[in-house]
Amino acid sequence: MIPIYLPALLVAFVVTLLELTEVVVLVFALSADHQTVTHGALGAVAGVAVVGAAALVSGAALLALPRSYLLWASAVALAGFGVFLFRSTVKSYRRREAALRAGGPPAASRVALQFAGGFSVGAIETTEVVVVLLALTAAGYGGNAILGAVAAGILLVVATFLVHDRVRRIKVPLLKLGATAMLFSFALFWAGEAAHVSWPGSDVILIGFFVAGVCIVRAGVEVVLRRTRKTTGGAVGPSKA
Repeated sequence: MIPIYLPALLVAFVVTLLELTEVVVLVFALSADHQTVTHGALGAVAGVAVVGAAALVSGAALLALPRSYLLWASAVALAGFGVFLFRSTVKSYRRREAALRAGGPPAASRVALQFAGGFSVGAIETTEVVVVLLALTAAGYGGNAILGAVAAGILLVVATFLVHDRVRRIKVPLLKLGATAMLFSFALFWAGEAAHVSWPGSDVILIGFFVAGVCIVRAGVEVVLRRTRKTTGGAVGPSKA
């Protein structure tokens, strides 16, 4: 039986839910001018499967390595992905502001490109998930990483079938904000463990790290957005995450 380490499971769950939600939303966008989403969905499933299979092999290799040597690597990997996700969070807020100013119908896409587009989206977003899951695995929480990822995948699939019209309304910027803060929190926590720091309250201190992280990341997003508004005369254009 896999021992449950709730913080690691939660990180895997949130990050997987976030990235795969983007897959669903983008597949719907690719298929917006068609009667079916089948081609884009099949492409996305194929992309997720290919990257997921490669991740399983890599994860199995990591589990064979000593945990003590991997904590620093895990902390660095999570911090690095946190920086990447912060940039993506800023871009999501920019897109939201641009959407509030002006909207229009999605660009038409050819049926022949739907599968390729879906595959690319699925592979790219799954690769981002894999970075975090492998970092969790390196820290010794591979089982929890898999449980969290599988739970998020199942939840999203069920939700997509039941309320597919509302899936695309999920506020991705807020999800990214929370996920970014969570990644930085774990990076700091595991870096401390690698340096043999005795954290007050042990794992409970992660709550304080997360709250502080949310405030800092949101403040950082606002700083970047204000600078962008100044350089563009108050208009924030859309940008690809």
